Amino acid sequence: MSLNILEISYLIASLTFIVGLKMLSHPDSARKGNLIAAAGMLIAIIATLTLFQDFDEDKMLNYALIFGGLIIGTFIGTIMAKKVQMTAMPQMVSFFNGMGGACAALIAIIEYQHHQHTTVTGFDGELLVMLLGLLIGSVSFSGSMIAYGKLEGKIKDKVLPMNQAINMILLGAIVVLIIYQLFAESTPLEFYILLGLALVYGVLFVMPIGGADMPVVISLLNSFTGMAAAFGGFLYDNKAMLTGGILVGSAGTILTILMCNAMNRSLTNVLLGAFGGATGGQPKSQTGDQTVREISISDTAVLLSYSQNVVIVPGYGLAVAQAQHTCHELEKLLEEKGVEVNYAIHPVAGRMPGHMNVLLAEADVPYEKLQEMEEINPKLANADVVVVIGANDVVNPAAKNDPSSPIYGMPILEVDQAKNIIILKRGMSAGYAGIENELFFYPKTRMLFGDAKDSLQKLTAEVKEV
Repeated sequence: MSLNILEISYLIASLTFIVGLKMLSHPDSARKGNLIAAAGMLIAIIATLTLFQDFDEDKMLNYALIFGGLIIGTFIGTIMAKKVQMTAMPQMVSFFNGMGGACAALIAIIEYQHHQHTTVTGFDGELLVMLLGLLIGSVSFSGSMIAYGKLEGKIKDKVLPMNQAINMILLGAIVVLIIYQLFAESTPLEFYILLGLALVYGVLFVMPIGGADMPVVISLLNSFTGMAAAFGGFLYDNKAMLTGGILVGSAGTILTILMCNAMNRSLTNVLLGAFGGATGGQPKSQTGDQTVREISISDTAVLLSYSQNVVIVPGYGLAVAQAQHTCHELEKLLEEKGVEVNYAIHPVAGRMPGHMNVLLAEADVPYEKLQEMEEINPKLANADVVVVIGANDVVNPAAKNDPSSPIYGMPILEVDQAKNIIILKRGMSAGYAGIENELFFYPKTRMLFGDAKDSLQKLTAEVKEV
């Protein structure tokens, strides 16, 4: 009877994961979807602890440790989530993803210890699942921790000499080690060597990747964690864990492919020749007019106030300045004056998938105003003013005009087609891809230098007076 209830609980949990994931596709329902999926996970945990085995005195210590871990983990996770700034959200995603990978690897380690005392005739499918869970979980953990350090600014992009060759050798050694353990007698020595190689591979795999490629890497590592969790579901015959892992793995893989398509690059190109890393070529030298034209706050306010159509392009600089609320205030003020205002969202703007969507949703910007690249690009030629706030590489015309540029071929927001362009920026520094933005020197471009939040506050005050 208890086993039937347990299976029903897992089915309910699986359904909540599916419904929650579906609801995450729209900001209006995302919060509720997240809570529904979390409730499903709670059901699965409670059902496992109370129904999987009889509760007896011999297991009191184990249950105390489990509940102690749940309480401590819940407390730490809640505090971290409440304190995190929007600018640090990508780091938080990487950190939590790494913890998921570590859990999957630990499951494989624990189950391997039990597996050593069993005798298997023929092909050992259970051992294969353990080895794959260990490999993918370890790579996800170490890779996510490196991504966390890079996003936090504590680890710099670094390409070792013959980095690709070393990675291929490591990967080959890992494959050989897995095959050896499957068809020869597996011992703890080979198992833990595999663990060490997987951790090293995760580090070397992510270390040279940076810049605008980081959102792709985060989504790829997320898919790794999902696959590792699914392997854990196989080991335990746990339908909820299996369903959750498959959903995370497939969603992360699809997102990775979509983002690669958005950059017009293959996943292999991202991993082996990232334009955010150190392998990109040098762009051609700039020619022609290299004059930078500044604009004042008052002139900007007049230009915006008497426009009919304004498009705002948010970037990572908006997140750093924490200026999303001020930006929304300016948008509302302009609309009161009869100006149509929309936001142009590039798929890889920011440091994680959907970074700008999350940032603007937090400021209560209506979802209908957030227009994706394919939707907004045909409209930019009719925009009276495009205001670029903290975006750089995703609006750089070199992606279209300069075959020698590291970002050549990446689809961009074609703000150069607008009638007027205003760029809010602290200075003339290059973007995360490390190249100069030729848009800065266009005759119709004006630079409004200063901190984005401070500039927007002054601009909002000035617009009120126009």
